[in-house]
Amino acid sequence: MTKIILSGAQGRMGKVITQLATENSAYEIVAGIDRQVDTSATFPIYHTLADVKESADVVIDFSYFENVPALLDDAQASALPIVVATTGLPEETLKKMESVSQTIPVFFSANMSLGINVLIQALQQITPSLEADFDIEMIEKHHNQKKDAPSGTALLLADSINDVCQTKKEYVFGRQGNHNENLRSQMGIHAVRGGTIPGEHTVLFAGQDELIELKHTALSRDIFANGTLKAAAFLVTQKPGLYSMNDLLAH
Repeated sequence: MTKIILSGAQGRMGKVITQLATENSAYEIVAGIDRQVDTSATFPIYHTLADVKESADVVIDFSYFENVPALLDDAQASALPIVVATTGLPEETLKKMESVSQTIPVFFSANMSLGINVLIQALQQITPSLEADFDIEMIEKHHNQKKDAPSGTALLLADSINDVCQTKKEYVFGRQGNHNENLRSQMGIHAVRGGTIPGEHTVLFAGQDELIELKHTALSRDIFANGTLKAAAFLVTQKPGLYSMNDLLAH
């Protein structure tokens, strides 16, 4: 059984992870971390990882980007592996993850779903053949409570395309004005926020008189929770290092 400390326990994804862990005997959430302490929870909730008294195998973080640096410090101090599933992380936090991963196992992905990571593989296969003759644009849609835009997944997809482009794309976040050049060297990334959309990402390859469209739709948050729990179970057996979904899929 993998014993978990869950950061962001009272958030949307925290509650989904809690539910799925409750239904699977391979996992046990022994403690939570959140700004608000809910005494009705089935496990104790603390304000910080340093406050947690229960022993655990791994930390899962699904909170807010500003919380991640301190959590990384506390995980390192406690010698606990950590799965960071929070998105919208600034560059300095990504560098901090690399530093911390020298002493503890750290798992990070901007999207924890199997489907998205298979989509990345597909995009990297077809982009080299289409780059010269097709414009590449991306549209991402999420619920109206999502604070970061574009989504971490949109940036993950864009970066995966750019990694295999001979000429690197300049990201254009939305378009406005009357004199846009819409250069092929650009990649437009457009964010939509509304309702309760769990997540939808569409990549468009638009050529002369033809259009190729690759789309991933999340029908529930369960797909992210399942991937996160699998990452946690994977990480507890690993040596210090920075791991991703590629490592999990290849395992």
